[in-house]
Amino acid sequence: MGMKLNSMKLGAFSISLAVKDLKVSRQFYENMGFAVFAGSMESNYLIMKNEDTLIGLFFGMFENNILTFNPGWDQSAQAVEDFDDVRVIQNTLKEKGVEMEKEADKNTKGPASAVFYDPDGNTILIDQHV
Repeated sequence: MGMKLNSMKLGAFSISLAVKDLKVSRQFYENMGFAVFAGSMESNYLIMKNEDTLIGLFFGMFENNILTFNPGWDQSAQAVEDFDDVRVIQNTLKEKGVEMEKEADKNTKGPASAVFYDPDGNTILIDQHV
């Protein structure tokens, strides 16, 4: 290839959708070949999976759709050894001029999250669970 890709490891990727009706959305994505991977109707969210594609369906939790990255997880939510901590990712982005909406506390370790927006106002969540 010859192209040097950015070495930042963002982890598992999913789109988190704010849905109007969880049951209707579940049926729609099941018709597309997705199966419930995590969550529950009672919890008002479902994580749907088709091969390596993850779509989160969330009812009443947030207004806009969110691009979600989970450092430390693969696409099956299994822990991976080699990953960049959310605080490292956050620091790198801030150095590049990205304004953070919500920051992970740099004095902590383990699970934390950071939120920021892309140039078009799309919400991006870096959500570390390990």
